[in-house]
Amino acid sequence: MKRLQAAGSALAVALMLGSPVVPANAGEAVNLILNWAPTADHSPYYYAKAQGWYEKAGIDLTIEVGKGSGVSAAKVGSGGSPFGVADLATMLVAKSKGADAVAVMSVYANTGQTFYWLKSYGVNGVKDFAGHKIGNPPGDASRVMWPAFAKAAGLAPDSVGFVNVGPTAKIAALKSHTVDIISDFYNEHDLKVIEFGSDLGYVNWKDIGLNPYGNSLIVNGGYLQKNPKLVEAFVRVTQKAFATCVADAAPCLKALLDQVSGLDKENQERQWERIKSLMTDEFTTTKALGWIDGERMKKDYDLVQTYLGMEKPFDVTTAFTTKMLDPAIKMDASKVKK
Repeated sequence: MKRLQAAGSALAVALMLGSPVVPANAGEAVNLILNWAPTADHSPYYYAKAQGWYEKAGIDLTIEVGKGSGVSAAKVGSGGSPFGVADLATMLVAKSKGADAVAVMSVYANTGQTFYWLKSYGVNGVKDFAGHKIGNPPGDASRVMWPAFAKAAGLAPDSVGFVNVGPTAKIAALKSHTVDIISDFYNEHDLKVIEFGSDLGYVNWKDIGLNPYGNSLIVNGGYLQKNPKLVEAFVRVTQKAFATCVADAAPCLKALLDQVSGLDKENQERQWERIKSLMTDEFTTTKALGWIDGERMKKDYDLVQTYLGMEKPFDVTTAFTTKMLDPAIKMDASKVKK
């Protein structure tokens, strides 16, 4: 363990100095469970792994395909995986149920949660949702947080029905009218525009006053306590990877496409442009890329408490830390297309 901590400490210094460190000992086996199947927003992990950055940090990384933020938050919270990617509000729900999870880096500083529908199905806005079917997977963050959206939009939480639809089948389900509405991340926006054109309607949660933190890098709390230097090394390598991909997405998307089959390059390029806007706010551009603001976290906690209730209330400051981030690495807003 002392060797592992020393390796992590050396990496932290090396990252600040811009020089690589290759630890003499073998890498620590580390699992990262994603929130869903890999797409552009996961490309920095694949890029950093392909470049050997995690390996140089003493980390032997395995990337596990996810099945929803609820699943990844639960797995990290139970110790089944040290690291994960999860919607932060969903993680707070899991934490209130006993999950031992801590957010260490935000990816989506703005919520990517969006509902899509076709106007030809008689839905012209949120007010028309009642009585319609929404398609998404059971572990989808928007389904977990639906009561919050419904109440903010003035809808009864039980006014809609949910249909289980896999992540890659959402557009087909909407097109075939298996469902009337689907939920998806805003980074997938262009696919719907291309498929449905002017018949497409949509609302981002931010449009109705809900802007909780979205996808974030989370870690098991017990693992963090036992391995602070390794966690810091993991976070800083990841932070560096995201900044590198913001500067030039091409090699990052190549690393993703080299490892994940069935992805369309042009679609992933369009996604990444949307993702950069989701990563950008006043804190990620001035404090550090991945920064999590305490006041916003309090609001997110109150949002979950108000609309969903906390099974076991907790101090929200225990749910996140920014101590692992390198403040020298910031989000470059000039790379975001207006």
